[in-house]
Amino acid sequence: MLLIRLIFLVLFAVSTLSLPSFAHAEETLALNSTLVDTTVPTFLPSARDIKIELLPETPTPTATQEISKSDPAQSGPATQDLWARIRNGFAMQGMDSKLVTKHEKWYANHPDYVERMSDRARRYLYFITEEVERRGMPSEIALLPMVESAFNPGAYSISRASGIWQFIPSTGKKFGMQQNWWYDGRRDIISATNGALDYLQKLHDQFGEWDLALAAYNCGEGAVQRAQTHNRRRGLPTNYASLKLLKETRNYVPKLIAIKNIIADPARFALTLSEIRNEPYFAPVATSKHMDVKLAAQLADISEEEFIALNPAHTRPVILQESTDLILLPINKIETFQANLDRYDKPLVSWQSYQPKKGERLDKLAPRFGLSVENLKSVNGLSSHGNISTGQTLLVPINGEEIASEFEAFNMNLAADDHGRSIQHRVRKGETLSGIARRYHVSVARLKQWNGPMSILRIGQVIAVAQVAARKPSNRHRAKKSTDRSNKLA
Repeated sequence: MLLIRLIFLVLFAVSTLSLPSFAHAEETLALNSTLVDTTVPTFLPSARDIKIELLPETPTPTATQEISKSDPAQSGPATQDLWARIRNGFAMQGMDSKLVTKHEKWYANHPDYVERMSDRARRYLYFITEEVERRGMPSEIALLPMVESAFNPGAYSISRASGIWQFIPSTGKKFGMQQNWWYDGRRDIISATNGALDYLQKLHDQFGEWDLALAAYNCGEGAVQRAQTHNRRRGLPTNYASLKLLKETRNYVPKLIAIKNIIADPARFALTLSEIRNEPYFAPVATSKHMDVKLAAQLADISEEEFIALNPAHTRPVILQESTDLILLPINKIETFQANLDRYDKPLVSWQSYQPKKGERLDKLAPRFGLSVENLKSVNGLSSHGNISTGQTLLVPINGEEIASEFEAFNMNLAADDHGRSIQHRVRKGETLSGIARRYHVSVARLKQWNGPMSILRIGQVIAVAQVAARKPSNRHRAKKSTDRSNKLA
């Protein structure tokens, strides 16, 4: 079997409408349904501007590889142990701080938490380490998701930060992460990792030190700049340890250093790390059709839980091909998936769209499609409190002889803004204000009330089409996160 090596290159464009150094990765759709077995490197285009290189297995090990096999303590790219490779790349200065000791003790007193966290990391850490090394960053950066989310791809904070790197919606968009009703790129392992490393590199270029860059990643560069300005005016140092920052940010870097110290010598803390081999865990497979999440897992002969852990960006039970042309699968399951898919002669989708009437009761609708009200709401991301339809198109199982729709990208433009105060719609070619009003069951007058005078609609213009309860806005870039929730995937 071929040894599959992944090289991920992020292409980003600089927008003149935002900060000049912000990355804007333009996600393109490219379809390719097969992987080619050949001795010549093959490149598959992807939705995330990723170059995927398939290389034949190296026939003869290098001298370095021979050394690593005979001496497990040897580190470096050829080692069989990814933890050793990461230790070899540590480059950040240590920190003599009571906060570091505090977090070391906490982790040491919670071995079950460390075990869950390191076990989840086995899926993602090789890819992240490869990207960190490719950019010449300290390998401590690869451990940052342990602070952010405990490597839980489903982590979601009170500030609406999501994914293993905990991007809020606006920052995710600035770094090219598509977000709509079907798909949240902030949870996509590849997109979010590349976006996070782009952002961290930008912050390091701005502040010159990794601890300051990490602080800015946590609380926003504006907060760090203000803290530095405050110290300069008083003739005080402007390094991380001297800044007056919010409690979470003061603990942020010490927590990462504590994790680094534990990874460096887990035995000193009476902890054991789950084994992670120094080899790719997953590889991308190109898709060209809509497909049930459950079916995709079955075709790959993996659990649905494992499939979701690798593809957490898909927020509905159907993988909508318009959202992405790739799925991630364990490397040892790719041939199984392709073979089973080639033989599968039944429909790939068991869901369809349904357009309810405004005011239709959900408790009457759900039984018609064999769903409980709770499942109907969960599948469609509806509030658990309401029971009356707003007229939004719903995803429901195929019922009887009804034919599944082609999912004409319904709800593709339906997404809440960063403060959860409105629902947004992006204007498409040929749309009119009155047509949009009818679609969302609101009046033209109400649309103008929410958006101001609109005599002419422009293609690509984003307008508010519904208002929901406002949340108290936060003056922080990222609010405190809960990193070990009940919905863990491990």
